[in-house]
Amino acid sequence: QVHLVESGGGLVQAGGSLRLSCVASGRTFTLYHMGWERQAPGNERDFVAGWSGGTPSYADSVEGQFTISRDNAATRVHLQMNSLRPEDTAVYYCKAVVYGGGAYWGQGTQVTVSS
Repeated sequence: QVHLVESGGGLVQAGGSLRLSCVASGRTFTLYHMGWERQAPGNERDFVAGWSGGTPSYADSVEGQFTISRDNAATRVHLQMNSLRPEDTAVYYCKAVVYGGGAYWGQGTQVTVSS
Protein backbone atom coordinates (compact mmCIF):
# COMPACT_ATOMS: atom_id res chain seq x y z
CA GLN A 1 0.00 0.00 0.00
CA VAL A 2 1.07 3.55 -0.77
CA HIS A 3 -0.56 6.54 0.89
CA LEU A 4 -0.48 9.94 -0.81
CA VAL A 5 -1.16 13.33 0.73
CA GLU A 6 -1.41 16.48 -1.36
CA SER A 7 -1.06 20.07 -0.27
CA GLY A 8 -0.78 23.52 -1.78
CA GLY A 9 -4.06 24.10 -3.55
CA GLY A 10 -6.08 27.26 -3.17
CA LEU A 11 -7.56 30.31 -4.85
CA VAL A 12 -5.42 32.46 -7.12
CA GLN A 13 -6.05 35.15 -9.68
CA ALA A 14 -5.39 34.51 -13.34
CA GLY A 15 -1.72 34.90 -14.10
CA GLY A 16 -0.71 33.82 -10.63
CA SER A 17 1.20 30.79 -9.45
CA LEU A 18 0.69 27.89 -7.09
CA ARG A 19 2.90 25.03 -6.03
CA LEU A 20 1.38 21.66 -5.22
CA SER A 21 3.18 19.02 -3.21
CA CYS A 22 2.54 15.35 -2.71
CA VAL A 23 4.25 13.08 -0.24
CA ALA A 24 4.11 9.30 -0.42
CA SER A 25 4.34 6.93 2.51
CA GLY A 26 4.07 3.20 2.97
CA ARG A 27 5.70 0.85 0.45
CA THR A 28 7.47 3.65 -1.36
CA PHE A 29 10.28 1.37 -2.50
CA THR A 30 7.81 -0.06 -5.00
CA LEU A 31 7.12 3.28 -6.68
CA TYR A 32 7.63 3.49 -10.43
CA HIS A 33 5.72 6.64 -11.31
CA MET A 34 4.49 9.69 -9.45
CA GLY A 35 2.54 12.48 -11.01
CA TRP A 36 -0.55 14.62 -11.18
CA GLU A 37 -3.97 14.38 -12.71
CA ARG A 38 -6.80 16.89 -12.62
CA GLN A 39 -10.55 16.82 -12.91
CA ALA A 40 -12.68 19.84 -13.65
CA PRO A 41 -16.44 19.78 -12.97
CA GLY A 42 -18.22 17.74 -15.60
CA ASN A 43 -14.98 16.51 -17.14
CA GLU A 44 -13.00 13.31 -16.98
CA ARG A 45 -9.83 13.09 -14.96
CA ASP A 46 -6.86 13.95 -17.17
CA PHE A 47 -3.13 13.47 -16.96
CA VAL A 48 -1.22 16.68 -16.15
CA ALA A 49 2.39 15.76 -15.46
CA GLY A 50 4.36 12.80 -14.24
CA TRP A 51 7.75 11.42 -13.46
CA SER A 52 8.70 7.91 -14.55
CA GLY A 53 12.10 6.32 -14.73
CA GLY A 54 13.85 9.61 -14.17
CA THR A 55 12.03 11.42 -16.96
CA PRO A 56 9.30 14.04 -16.61
CA SER A 57 6.36 14.24 -18.98
CA TYR A 58 3.59 16.76 -19.45
CA ALA A 59 0.20 17.08 -21.04
CA ASP A 60 0.31 19.33 -24.11
CA SER A 61 -2.03 21.76 -22.39
CA VAL A 62 0.46 22.55 -19.61
CA GLU A 63 3.80 22.13 -21.38
CA GLY A 64 5.94 25.15 -20.60
CA GLN A 65 3.49 26.38 -17.97
CA PHE A 66 3.80 23.70 -15.29
CA THR A 67 6.96 22.07 -13.96
CA ILE A 68 7.10 18.81 -12.07
CA SER A 69 9.96 18.05 -9.73
CA ARG A 70 10.72 15.39 -7.16
CA ASP A 71 13.06 14.86 -4.25
CA ASN A 72 16.05 12.55 -4.46
CA ALA A 73 14.26 9.85 -2.54
CA ALA A 74 11.48 10.00 -5.15
CA THR A 75 8.83 9.97 -2.45
CA ARG A 76 7.76 13.58 -2.86
CA VAL A 77 6.72 15.39 -6.01
CA HIS A 78 5.89 19.01 -6.60
CA LEU A 79 3.98 20.76 -9.33
CA GLN A 80 4.90 24.37 -9.95
CA MET A 81 2.04 25.99 -11.81
CA ASN A 82 2.68 29.38 -13.38
CA SER A 83 0.59 31.75 -15.48
CA LEU A 84 -2.55 30.08 -14.23
CA ARG A 85 -5.73 30.44 -16.24
CA PRO A 86 -9.36 29.94 -15.26
CA GLU A 87 -9.39 26.74 -17.33
CA ASP A 88 -6.77 25.31 -14.96
CA THR A 89 -9.43 25.25 -12.25
CA ALA A 90 -9.86 21.66 -11.11
CA VAL A 91 -9.27 19.21 -8.34
CA TYR A 92 -5.69 18.05 -8.65
CA TYR A 93 -4.86 14.50 -7.65
CA CYS A 94 -1.48 13.02 -6.94
CA LYS A 95 -1.06 9.60 -8.51
CA ALA A 96 1.47 6.88 -7.85
CA VAL A 97 2.03 3.70 -9.81
CA VAL A 98 3.98 0.82 -8.36
CA TYR A 99 5.90 -1.99 -10.00
CA GLY A 100 3.33 -4.62 -10.83
CA GLY A 101 0.86 -2.01 -12.03
CA GLY A 102 -1.05 -0.99 -8.94
CA ALA A 103 -2.11 2.65 -8.79
CA TYR A 104 -2.93 4.95 -5.89
CA TRP A 105 -4.39 8.44 -5.66
CA GLY A 106 -4.46 11.10 -3.00
CA GLN A 107 -7.60 12.77 -1.76
CA GLY A 108 -7.19 15.70 -4.14
CA THR A 109 -6.59 19.40 -3.65
CA GLN A 110 -8.75 22.14 -5.13
CA VAL A 111 -7.17 24.73 -7.39
CA THR A 112 -9.39 27.65 -8.32
CA VAL A 113 -8.23 30.35 -10.72
CA SER A 114 -10.37 33.47 -10.84
CA SER A 115 -10.55 35.68 -13.91
